[in-house]
Formats: sequence, C-alpha cells, structure tokens
Amino acid sequence: MTTTHISREPAGRKATEIRPVTLQTSVNRYAEGSVIIHAGNTQVLCTASVEESVPAWLKGKGQGWVTAEYSMLPRATHTRSKRDREKLSGRTQEIQRLIGRALRSTINLNALGERSILIDCDVLQADGGTRTASITGSCVALMLAVQKLIEIGKLPPEVLKLLWVDTVSAISIGIHQGQVLTDLDYSEDSTCDVDMNFVITGKGNFVEVQGTAEKVAFNKAQLDQMTEAAIQACARLRQIQLGAIKNSAF
Repeated sequence: MTTTHISREPAGRKATEIRPVTLQTSVNRYAEGSVIIHAGNTQVLCTASVEESVPAWLKGKGQGWVTAEYSMLPRATHTRSKRDREKLSGRTQEIQRLIGRALRSTINLNALGERSILIDCDVLQADGGTRTASITGSCVALMLAVQKLIEIGKLPPEVLKLLWVDTVSAISIGIHQGQVLTDLDYSEDSTCDVDMNFVITGKGNFVEVQGTAEKVAFNKAQLDQMTEAAIQACARLRQIQLGAIKNSAF
C-alpha cells in the first residue's frame, strides 16, 4: 500500500496531532453546567441540566441517572438540514446513546442521589468529529453541574471524590492511503479508507471503540497504531478538560 501524505488543516498539522481545541465554560447562565467546545471548525454547545427526579424504573433505588440528547442546528453544515421534529434519525439516536454511555462511565450514580443530569449537545457548526467533540465537551459540562450541586448545598463536598470516577474524552482516527490520521475533519473523514471513533477514560480505559473499513480492510498492526494514536490524543484532551475545570467560574 502506497503512503501518500496529505495536507492537513490547520496548515502544518501533523498526522498524529489533534485540531486546536478550546473549552469555553459557563456560556449558559441557566444551565448547571455549560460548555462550548471548539475542535478546529467544529463547534458544539453542551449543557448539563439537573432534575430532582429519575426515570420510573429507577425510583426508590437511591441512585441517579445521566442521559444525553444530540442534535445539529439546521445550518451547522454546508447546506441547511431539516430539524428532527417527529422522529429522530437513526444516526441521532446512535450518537446520543453513545454520549450517554460515555458519561455514565465517569460517575458513580449511587453517589448522585435520586436525581438526573440531562446533557444536551447542540452542534453549532460541523466539520467532522461532532460526536467525539460532544463527548469531550459534555464531560466538562457534567463536572460543572456536579460542582454546582455542591456549591448550592444539594450535595456535600466530601461526596465529590466518591461521585467522580474519571474523565472521558473521544477522538476520531482514520487511515488515508496507508497513513494513520488523528482527529479527522470532514474532508478527511469523507475520503478515508478506515474511520474509527475511540472513547477513552482519563485512566486510559476504553468505553467504546467503533470502526469500519470504507474501502480497504485494515490489519492488526494498523489497528494497534490507531489505538495508540487515540490514547495519546485523549490524554491531551484530558489535560484540556482539567484546565477548563480549573479555570471555570465555579
């Protein structure tokens, strides 16, 4: 297989380098936790809302719940898309379930008490990696919501270490003409031979790995190379997440 090096945006970005990522916290005055994540040209608003109730199947069990919803604004892409009104698309359902699973891996639901934290991920602008950016941003929004519960006295401060299990972030990895690429933008994602999404905790454990070969099958050595690239990328994202929490208004 011939290796062809492609030009990446922003100019000069290395094959294993993530796009510039910023996490702007406390962007919504009403939500208990809120973040806008910028990953290159992809922008996602993540809000965390606390409700003092749980789904019916959890009532009386003394534990909380974390779930997520995901949507794209009509003009988040090059051409306007229709809003999901009556029925969610299969893609939307898949993504929001993925976000929910990822976030529940970070928190001890028994320590949350009988309350729910609802995460809303609204894609403001899409240029690849919207689901992975949603997970990375939502983790911070969730952490801020937990801090808010402690600040207003609904959770005791000492519960924080018990409640918060770990951070979680996500990254897309692809293979383009034999070359492993980290953090795909839309142009890369649409032309890659292999496209994978990794969801990894701060301790380096895997929550989910999704991958398909679009054109050319990949081998174990390439899978190992993609996995290592994802681990390194998520370690960098964790640093950015912790920096955002430290600099938060809370």
